[in-house]
Amino acid sequence: MERKRILIADDEEDVVTTLQFTLEKEGYQCLTAYDGKEALDKAKRENPDLIILDIMMPKMNGYEVSRLLKFDERYKHIPIVMLTARTQAKDKEIGRDTGADVYITKPFEMDDLVSTVHNILKL
Repeated sequence: MERKRILIADDEEDVVTTLQFTLEKEGYQCLTAYDGKEALDKAKRENPDLIILDIMMPKMNGYEVSRLLKFDERYKHIPIVMLTARTQAKDKEIGRDTGADVYITKPFEMDDLVSTVHNILKL
């Protein structure tokens, strides 16, 4: 069985490394991006099974990345988990409006994130 591919997009290298290590240990293949433009380009090129997306990133924020993917017929099927330090109700609403399937705030419990990923990808 082919491993599910997850794109992790966050400008904090330690967050990306920790998520990648944990998710690869769970059997997923991980792709990484460190800014919004790179995330958008990799999402379109690689067509991952799931995207874990930070909001506050250089070059393009996560809201823009999500909106551009979710309003494009070719990519709208990709589930997006926003993982961000933005905790205000307004931020969560914008996340939903731009296409986030799940909105998780930092700090977060790794077990909860892994469980969310499993539930979305049905592993």
